Amino acid sequence: MSDQVNRFLGDSPGRTVVKLVVVSLVVGFVMKFFGWRPLDFLNGLRRFVVDLWHSGFAALGEFGDYLVIGASIVIPLFIILRLFNYNR
Repeated sequence: MSDQVNRFLGDSPGRTVVKLVVVSLVVGFVMKFFGWRPLDFLNGLRRFVVDLWHSGFAALGEFGDYLVIGASIVIPLFIILRLFNYNR
């Protein structure tokens, strides 16, 4: 059972919790620095779908904005996770 949990988490539960806490702190810092809130992303996604529905595919011009906003969270997370896995 323990081996299955470790395989699912990718590491021991303790180390996984520490990694998640560190990544959460970094993401929280970045989001606080830029004044972003989690609901801003959900509202942005909802607004994108509503705009797409109301104005057709002209709303796809916002695709780049969403790509940059998403990348601002994903890229630092990816780098941090790769740094944690670098010693292996």
